[in-house]
Amino acid sequence: MNTAVRITAFAAALAATFGTAYGVGRGVGPVEEPASAGHGDHATAPAPSKSPAADGHAGHDEGAAGDAPAAASLPGGLQVSQDGYTLAVETPTPTAGRSVLKFSIKDAAGKKVTAFTTEHGKELHFIVASRDLGTFRHLHPVKGADGTWTTPVDLPAAGGYKAFADFKPAVPGAKGITLGADLAVPGAYAPRPLPAVNPTATVDGYQVRLGGTLDPGKAGELRLTVTKDGKPVTDLEPYLGAYGHLVALRDGDLAYLHVHPNEGGPGPDVSFTATAPSAGTYRLFLDFQHGGTVRTAAFTVTTGGGKATVPAAGAATHDAGGHAHS
Repeated sequence: MNTAVRITAFAAALAATFGTAYGVGRGVGPVEEPASAGHGDHATAPAPSKSPAADGHAGHDEGAAGDAPAAASLPGGLQVSQDGYTLAVETPTPTAGRSVLKFSIKDAAGKKVTAFTTEHGKELHFIVASRDLGTFRHLHPVKGADGTWTTPVDLPAAGGYKAFADFKPAVPGAKGITLGADLAVPGAYAPRPLPAVNPTATVDGYQVRLGGTLDPGKAGELRLTVTKDGKPVTDLEPYLGAYGHLVALRDGDLAYLHVHPNEGGPGPDVSFTATAPSAGTYRLFLDFQHGGTVRTAAFTVTTGGGKATVPAAGAATHDAGGHAHS
């Protein structure tokens, strides 16, 4: 739609009928498909096969994998409340440009949670993405003594956004949870089309190439290779305890999955095992650090009713302005 509309309320979250599950793997090129892939740290996950990450942590499996029933559980980020915890956003209508977000995690009694388990170097991981997936922000909020989290954010335009909080409460037997809440930036809004499928992204002079397969319902390997000026980058720096950090969002409902790489590094390859339990389009955001700066390479991947191989097309220019860290 080319006609601008006025955002006056929160963007409504779309319902999902299938889960999304991603895991961590190693190797280059197509791999044989294991029965399941992923990480068993989240309450929504089935029992997975174990695959250690570079920092000694497993990632997060947000949905059904392998042959699990479609109705088993929702993927992460589709619910504002789960397992007695709620993502309470105090600033649901931030302004375009620079603003401050405040939120808290509340328990079943409505009390702000103050104790979390540190995972991948953080007590809580916080992501904001626009509904059209053109803007991606990986933020690092600061927790106050009362359990209120605060973070600056730069949202470039009016429109619908979604905030994701990925955390594990510091209570016995707690599982990792990813909650999602809508944000709305008031103003004239013209949604952007999803970037085309392309295996190469360019950001700040770095080229990142995506290879491998993404199969609905079956595990396949995704390999991301980082180069600069045509030369492999072999000295990637740890970021959040690993040499790469991947967030995947499903187009339409923005089902969320956040994983870390397998043992290996420091480049140029960072690999993951990925399972797309439903056909559709996914947007992948790879964070990597080099020269003291974190950069994000983004890709669009589409799966059909069967196996979808990442195409070997030409390079595409990646607009780094839509992806940032703070």
